[in-house]
Amino acid sequence: MSLPTKVTRDGLLEKRSSGLLQLWKKKRCMLTDEGLRLRNCKGPAADHAPSPCAAWSSGSRAKELLFERMVTVDCVEYKRDLVYFTVVMATGKEIDFRCPQDGTAWNAEIALALVRYKNLQAVQSGRKRQISAAHLGSTEEEDEAL
Repeated sequence: MSLPTKVTRDGLLEKRSSGLLQLWKKKRCMLTDEGLRLRNCKGPAADHAPSPCAAWSSGSRAKELLFERMVTVDCVEYKRDLVYFTVVMATGKEIDFRCPQDGTAWNAEIALALVRYKNLQAVQSGRKRQISAAHLGSTEEEDEAL
């Protein structure tokens, strides 16, 4: 995701760590048409940033969850004004997240963006097959004419 991409949503999301204690950690997230980019939110400046994009200027490395490696957004549960959901990767790895229930939940945004990405890939694949078939068909017709 090094090229500029359209940002669908930008803000805070909590991710459960994969360590022994499995603590919830706040992440600054940016949802694009290619996937989800996560950065650590350290210190009070990240929580009180004037805009969600202000935290992106720091030098910390972002973790990228690309749609091409995602399978689904799963396990939606609602507890105490929070939405809990899981992103399932193609490797089988499950990444747990939570966000506030108010407004449009992150899980819905991510799921819709994933569906759009997969549909676009299917359409492009279908077009390539049609072009290939048309090209092969015209070659056979030309061979018969000779």
